[in-house]
Amino acid sequence: MAKGVIETWDKLEDFTRRSVKFDGVKRDVYVAGQGPGVIIIHEVPGITPEVARFARMVREAGFTVYMPSLLGKPGKPNSQGYIDSQLFRVLCIAREFNVWAADDHSPIVDWLKQLAALAHKECGGKGVGALGMCLTGNFAMSMMVEPAVLAPVLCQPSLPARKPGGMHASPEDVAVVRARLEAENLTIRAYRFEGDPHCRAARFAAFKDAFGDRFEGEVLPDSAAKQGTFRKDPHSVVTSHLVDEAGSLTRQKVDEIIAFFKVRL
Repeated sequence: MAKGVIETWDKLEDFTRRSVKFDGVKRDVYVAGQGPGVIIIHEVPGITPEVARFARMVREAGFTVYMPSLLGKPGKPNSQGYIDSQLFRVLCIAREFNVWAADDHSPIVDWLKQLAALAHKECGGKGVGALGMCLTGNFAMSMMVEPAVLAPVLCQPSLPARKPGGMHASPEDVAVVRARLEAENLTIRAYRFEGDPHCRAARFAAFKDAFGDRFEGEVLPDSAAKQGTFRKDPHSVVTSHLVDEAGSLTRQKVDEIIAFFKVRL
C-alpha cells in the first residue's frame, strides 16, 4: 500500500451515486449535501479517499457536492501504480482528454459544463462553483464559458503536459472568460506548491497575463505540504499533500476556498 495515504477503501456510502447522461455519454456522479452546487473534479487516478475527504469538507460547509467519476474506481486508495495505470488510460485510450493541447480544452470539459448547468438548475442560488485538480485543474477555468459557473478554483493546473506556460484553453474561451470576469466582477482562484514540477510559475504567469487582477494565484512553500507521501514532489494541495490539522497552511487554504464559494454562491 502507498505510504502516506488513506489506506482503506472509501465506500462513499454518504453520497448518492447518480447516472448522468449528456450528448450520449453517461457517467456516474456522486452527489451529497444541501445548498448551492459545487462541482469537484478529481485528479488522476480518480475519486480517492483524499478527494472524497475534501468533498465532505465542502459539503459540511453548506453546499451540494457533485463529484463526477472520470477515471479509476471510486473510493480506491491512491498509489503510484494506480496513478500509472490511469495515466496510461488518459494518454493512450481515453479520447475525452487531450493532455498535449495548449490552445484548446479537453473534450470532457463540454460534458462538465452541462453538469454545472444541471447542478444550478437543481440547487438554485446564484450559480455553482467548480474546482479541478492537476489533470483537471484547468477545466474549472474553461467551464466558465457556462454562465452558471461563478466560482472557479484551479488546484495545481497541470495541462498542457509539455508546455509549462500553456493554459489548455482556446483563445475564444479565454476571451469569453475574460469578458465575464470583468462584466460580472468575478475572480479565479488558483493554488500550487512552489516546487511542483507539473504546475510551474510559467502557468500562473500565463493566467495572470490573460486575466490580470481577476486571477488570484497563490504559491505555497513546499514545506507546507504533507510529508511522507509516496509522491516525491509537493503537488496535491487539497488532497494527498493536505495537512489535515487545524492551523496548517494547507488546511487554511481549504477554508479559504470554502469561503470563496460562500461569497460567490
